[in-house]
Amino acid sequence: MSRFLFVSKYALIHDLAWEVLKEGHEVRYAILSKADKDVADGFVPKCEDWEKQAEWAEVVVFDYTDFGAAAEKLRKAGKPVVGGTVYTDRLETDRDFGQEEMRAAGIATIPGWDFESFDAAVEFVRTHPDRYVVKPNGKVQNEKVLSFVGQEEDGRDIVSMLERYRKGWAGKMRSFQVQKHVSGVEVAIGAFFNGKEFQLPACVNFEHKRMFNGEIGPSTGEMGTTTFWSNAASFFGATLAKMRERLAKAGYVGYFDLNCIVNGRGIYPLEFTCRFGYPTINIQLEGLLGKRGEWLLALAKGEAYTLRAKRGFQVGVVIAVPPFPFVDADAFRKYSEGAVILFKREIPEGLHPCDVKIADGDWQLAGNSGYALVVTGSGPTMEDARREAYNRVKNIMVPNMFYRTDIGERWHRDGDLLQTWGLIS
Repeated sequence: MSRFLFVSKYALIHDLAWEVLKEGHEVRYAILSKADKDVADGFVPKCEDWEKQAEWAEVVVFDYTDFGAAAEKLRKAGKPVVGGTVYTDRLETDRDFGQEEMRAAGIATIPGWDFESFDAAVEFVRTHPDRYVVKPNGKVQNEKVLSFVGQEEDGRDIVSMLERYRKGWAGKMRSFQVQKHVSGVEVAIGAFFNGKEFQLPACVNFEHKRMFNGEIGPSTGEMGTTTFWSNAASFFGATLAKMRERLAKAGYVGYFDLNCIVNGRGIYPLEFTCRFGYPTINIQLEGLLGKRGEWLLALAKGEAYTLRAKRGFQVGVVIAVPPFPFVDADAFRKYSEGAVILFKREIPEGLHPCDVKIADGDWQLAGNSGYALVVTGSGPTMEDARREAYNRVKNIMVPNMFYRTDIGERWHRDGDLLQTWGLIS
């Protein structure tokens, strides 16, 4: 058995830490965010100062970006680490740099233009009428509410939105990109990288980002995801494979994902994720076979490891409560704090705790985000996986809970198109 230290920026990785603990390994878990300090209480042993625990650990696992410098320092000292590098942190957080690296690696990119002035962006769109997408740059790029996908072919709606951004968010959104819109299927491909090579099979995944069915409402990051594991040779070869040398040079260890738009003309990458994905990692735990601790140890040490995964599909559904997807501590205290999660019957599989703790023997809501659970299911077909996931959802009772009921429904169309275009078999 090994000693694992999990280090979390926003209390994200404890589902994996809990799995490792249940296998008999020693686990300690550090959460940096003060608002999330009680998350995972009762699930895994906690610690305050992760740097003081690093010597104790045989493997250190970082869950997010901005840990690249710390991870590199530990690696230089001989510590096995799953986590980023300075290079991969920048690859994800600096959209300009990410696009430059894609082009340098021979990956096709979608034309985009960066602006620091709303007036200049408005003038550009009026001069070059087309359908565009607006995406914030820098630290605010993860605030999905600031992204806007235009619907008009002449860009009129983009102009209107930029003018309103100028009035309301000029101080917050100092740099942004206007990107040409490309129609097609939005699909991501990701795989785990051990510092030298990708560990196949790859995880092909489809995010459902909007709050309501039919991709309506505010962008939440994700309300659910569908996945399947595949070697997907043509898709992998045109995307992730071209980044192997750069990742190896940087010494990156962890999950590496590239979100794309795909159509009959080709693959158009959008952006990198150089860390575990959420709720992707929860759904991957549904699909991956074998011991989690053995896999993480081999990954951190750069050893060859054969990933085994279920055949078929996995579906993950996010269960949320107010104020999700917004940050409002007062609303959380009023509607959700300390609420108990009840189960109609005991089901050990497919339940993944997020902002949850164990208190007085009950699962209770913790933190302040309202991102409560991810519920997963598997099956030989997408419909079978959906059925299992939603049957498990029906077993859960939480005051004010909400979730989407259409996760995976669009596979009937998306899957047919991807097969037609030869990207999957």
